[in-house]
Amino acid sequence: MAEIRSALALRPVELLLPLLLAFLLAVLVTFTKPTIGLLVAMGSMLLLVSFFSPMIGLYWLVFSMLLGPEFLIGGLGGGSALGRGMTLRLDDFILLLVGFGWMAKVALTKQSIVQLRTPLNRPIIFYVSACILATLIGVLAGRVRPLGGFFFLLKYYQYFFLFFMTVNLVRTTQQIRTLAIASLVTCFFVSLYAISQIPSGERAVAPFEGEYGEPNTLGGYLVFMLAIVGGILALPRAVPNKLPYIVLLLSGIVALQATLSRASFLAAGIIWLGFLAYFARRSFFVTMLLLAVTIAIPLVAPRAVQERILYTFTQQQDEGQIHVGGLRIDTSTSARLYSWKESLEFFMAHPLFGGGVTGGPFMDAMYPKVLVDTGLIGFVAFLVLLAVVFRVARDGYRQTPDPFMKGISLGFLIGSVGLLAHAIGSNTFIIVRIMEPFWLYAALVTRLLAIGQEPGSSGLPHSTEKVRPAGGGTAPAAPWAARRLPGLR
Repeated sequence: MAEIRSALALRPVELLLPLLLAFLLAVLVTFTKPTIGLLVAMGSMLLLVSFFSPMIGLYWLVFSMLLGPEFLIGGLGGGSALGRGMTLRLDDFILLLVGFGWMAKVALTKQSIVQLRTPLNRPIIFYVSACILATLIGVLAGRVRPLGGFFFLLKYYQYFFLFFMTVNLVRTTQQIRTLAIASLVTCFFVSLYAISQIPSGERAVAPFEGEYGEPNTLGGYLVFMLAIVGGILALPRAVPNKLPYIVLLLSGIVALQATLSRASFLAAGIIWLGFLAYFARRSFFVTMLLLAVTIAIPLVAPRAVQERILYTFTQQQDEGQIHVGGLRIDTSTSARLYSWKESLEFFMAHPLFGGGVTGGPFMDAMYPKVLVDTGLIGFVAFLVLLAVVFRVARDGYRQTPDPFMKGISLGFLIGSVGLLAHAIGSNTFIIVRIMEPFWLYAALVTRLLAIGQEPGSSGLPHSTEKVRPAGGGTAPAAPWAARRLPGLR
């Protein structure tokens, strides 16, 4: 409601954009087909809402992350990475419109864009710059088609833009809480959709993924969101009523099993071990309960899940399998292992900058793909970025007294570890349906730390170190926040 009330307080200059859009919309409706006019009208309405209240647009974006249709675009050029085409999704357009509405409001009202200095700013710029430089070199060398490389880089930048926009739009812990709950509600509906696919006998996929969905993508999303839910449930007094979160957790677990994604099962196992390690020093009873469940999982898991995991070593003799002693590795896993070898060979030929984004062979595993696309420089930048993400998540958990916010930070930390395992067999950190929620929570945890050390804050993150606010006096700040998060500038 606060966003709506603030949106109604208009300045005369703020009427310029609505009037201009109304004129253009009238022209388009007059001279185009009705369907096109309807789409333009809907986009214009979203743009206006985002202009008057960017936070409302951000809420819309959160709901559309997994609930928006996608469209496959081909013909961007050659290269194995482009062979699968590129997808555009509804939330791509929503992010564009929300971002444009926000920047238009800033420009027309002569406000200054509040740029919060965070520990992630420089690592993100470092990594994006490495990707751009490697791709430009690939274009000059003829390995990358300019159009294809440009659009893939734009997709990579998309979730970083979401991070920066969220960090700068969110102002209060209540907004952080509401955005988190909105994402959890979205996860619940996605889980129900996945469960509804079980009777068909097919592997579950996310909504609106077209004819050929990716169960691995849905699995990666679910394990990350389940880690967030687990973090909230792990903290006493995080929420007054834990029943809705328990229902979400159980439905998400069932949906995850329906994906039959082995990379997601591996990530879920790592997350489970993460929570087991967390409770090992805090609750003997919960630790024993988790150990009992761990022992029971192989016995109570659905037969389809057991067969899917065992298929890794029980596939019938086939061409392309890797043999390790007396074991046969199935063709799918063997292909991923071969891709690691292929990536090392390509890396030796292009060690510093790689082949550029879309300039090398397609890798269905994140780590060799980064090495192939951006070389040693991009790979180091990627590792530095992940290291800083983990540090932010750790500080968010350690320095936040509010149980709900601490639970989000804990879930984000353990969920990020799970995604590292998921990335062994998937391009996890460039899959938009996984990365949008990931960078949303990265922004929420980062903003939480910044709010805690602003003048007049309620003392969220705290330490013994002091930082002097712009207006004078002292305020508590985290050790790295004093260097990296000096407040709003």
